[in-house]
Amino acid sequence: MLSQHPSRLDRKISGLNDRWRFPRESYLGDLLGLSQYSRATGVDISDELKIIDRLHIPQLQKILTGSIKRKPSQDTLADVTLDCLGFKWELHQPQLFHSGTLTKLYISALSQKHTDPLKELEKLLIADLPKEQPKKSPVKKILISLKINDPLVTKNAFATALKSLYSNETILHIEDVLGVLASAHILQFTSLFKRCVSLMKDGISPCTIQPYYTAACKYNEELLVTACEKWLEMNLVPLIGKQIHLRTIPQELLQKVLKSQRLFTFNEFELLKTTLYWVYLQLNLKLQAIPIYETVLAFFGSFPKKCSFLERELGQKFLPVFQCLRLHGITNSKDLENIKHINFFPETWIVRILANHYHALESGGDMFQVRDLSTQGIRFGLLINQRIKYSEMNLPAAVYERSPVSLRPERLMKYEIRAQSLVDGNWEEFSTNMLTQKFGLIKSNNKSHSLKIETVGNPIFVTFVFIFPIS
Repeated sequence: MLSQHPSRLDRKISGLNDRWRFPRESYLGDLLGLSQYSRATGVDISDELKIIDRLHIPQLQKILTGSIKRKPSQDTLADVTLDCLGFKWELHQPQLFHSGTLTKLYISALSQKHTDPLKELEKLLIADLPKEQPKKSPVKKILISLKINDPLVTKNAFATALKSLYSNETILHIEDVLGVLASAHILQFTSLFKRCVSLMKDGISPCTIQPYYTAACKYNEELLVTACEKWLEMNLVPLIGKQIHLRTIPQELLQKVLKSQRLFTFNEFELLKTTLYWVYLQLNLKLQAIPIYETVLAFFGSFPKKCSFLERELGQKFLPVFQCLRLHGITNSKDLENIKHINFFPETWIVRILANHYHALESGGDMFQVRDLSTQGIRFGLLINQRIKYSEMNLPAAVYERSPVSLRPERLMKYEIRAQSLVDGNWEEFSTNMLTQKFGLIKSNNKSHSLKIETVGNPIFVTFVFIFPIS
């Protein structure tokens, strides 16, 4: 019988220094070996160079920058000129390799200027060996051009991005961070891009939420998109809903936040008021300050009564926003009367809300039209800015004011208690999860479960969500 032998690992020798590789391995990442091999065998290296340019730029960057100091000495002359934004930027070869885009442009310029571009790259590697550095650059000055059409990129922002090629500690100013982010994206400068994202996550506010979210979507930065969404979930009603910056929130983002189970609101009517303000500001772009609520009601009530606002051509585009609300959670008679008076919602919506309330009262409070706690539960929120004890009575009146009560000796309820707070740029979330419990007048079942949390975050956004199922 013939014996089985493992396949042999042949090798090929490249150049006089006995550099070798396995036959099926590419020379990618071994520029010195590739250059020597091409001269020894006469093989055209242009195809290999194209592969490097197309698929292995990150590897090439790592090789060319791995043992090179970030900052050149003061007497080192610039050997690359970048023509961009109408200016000539003087750069040094080792530093530009931290940018994927500039690396590609440089290799492309070498291939056009030299018959053996890898020989020029080989000079860079040889010049970087631990020995006395020559004062003169080993490669002649190269001109590269970059055309930028992104309106976010300014001269100052682009200059900051190029400066960051030389130092990891370049100061980023919040007023330039959008432009630097855009510049880092165009330059394929990953570390700088991440620094910008981190700074923007910590700087989300009513005046920055819109440009940050738009940029995050534009550059497919999911971490920043999520951070913007989470910030708005907590601050839509208590903060930005009372400022003129509410106008800047894109409708797509608003709808997504309104559907979120984590959305904080004091009650369902406060959320409705915020959305009415948002529509009002979309239609009155010249306003520089947010008006009182009565002004908003008067505006929508001024339209002819032949049809509701949402049924008009002007209002139909806003219909998906209000379909995200839980209008069945608005029970105050005065609030319902105002909603009906301004003729904002279709009549069928008003009839359905009132009919559901009537049937609930008739059946002792059972909410027969509500099934899902997570998407239909009525929300009641409390914003805690200081530590309080469970026995503390110095709470807002809305927390403990009396409301109509059920005459039943027992009441079945599904509910959940949630708390959220921001700590070191990350949101902490606590929850009891959904609980089903019978409440009554006797001591054994007249208290709900409690949610105990430990956090240093301030404020704490507390939400109580409930429904009365059929019982």
